[in-house]
Amino acid sequence: MLSYRHSFHAGNHADVVKHIVQSLILDSLTQKDKPFVYHDTHSGVGRYDLTHEWSEKTGEYKQGIARIWEQTDLPEEITSYLNAITELNDGEELRYYPGSPRVGRAHLRRQDRMVLTELHPADHPLLEQEFHRDRQVSIYKEDGFARLKASLPPKERRGLVLIDPPYELAKEYYDVVNAIGQSHKRWATGIYAIWYPVVNRCDIDDMIKGLKKLDIRNILQIELGVSADTNERGMTASGMIVINPPWKLESQMNTILPFLKEAIAPATGHFKVEWIVPE
Repeated sequence: MLSYRHSFHAGNHADVVKHIVQSLILDSLTQKDKPFVYHDTHSGVGRYDLTHEWSEKTGEYKQGIARIWEQTDLPEEITSYLNAITELNDGEELRYYPGSPRVGRAHLRRQDRMVLTELHPADHPLLEQEFHRDRQVSIYKEDGFARLKASLPPKERRGLVLIDPPYELAKEYYDVVNAIGQSHKRWATGIYAIWYPVVNRCDIDDMIKGLKKLDIRNILQIELGVSADTNERGMTASGMIVINPPWKLESQMNTILPFLKEAIAPATGHFKVEWIVPE
């Protein structure tokens, strides 16, 4: 299925958490001069116009990045994330929101590179257009998991893989576990960040059980919820599962998540930072 279009959801609370974690990991990789690769398995279009009718139809960004944008007392830890957004906007007005490829590109130095994969027939041309003639960016129109398998291990031996499928089908949770199992065998020292939505908590529990069976160490879970779990339709929370996280990430998110909770969902929000498997 290729019905999912992220334009309806860009800049929502899930994007905020995902891209903050992504930015912090990439920040850590820039602390050394050695080159790194950023690999994105489900890239989308790169940037999103928050004034587009699709974005206005759902208004999800109004309960996400718009809540952060209006804050004056911001944690220092989210500076690079906010810089990636500022790069796309003139002045103080928030119109464009960066997808994960744009967040990734904002962190690349001359020696680094980025691999993007997008299979959707409408989104892929827009992604190509976004990074037209950018020699540090390789773009593929193929299955994201297949491209990941073919790309590992990278020549740089350092980097981040972001895995964030739309989870339109229940099997995609299994696909993620399978991809991690195969990828870790090829590149055990890489950083892997898995985004997940909490629509049905059982799906997340099953995915975590699957990851535990892989016998991989050093797995951190980061989650922000805007309401309690429910059996009704809709995403109540989202999170990132990070394999081989930078050593500062746990403490950084323990600082950031309370701020996000108060800014986005002060009455009903909740968060956690927990080790699924310790180092």
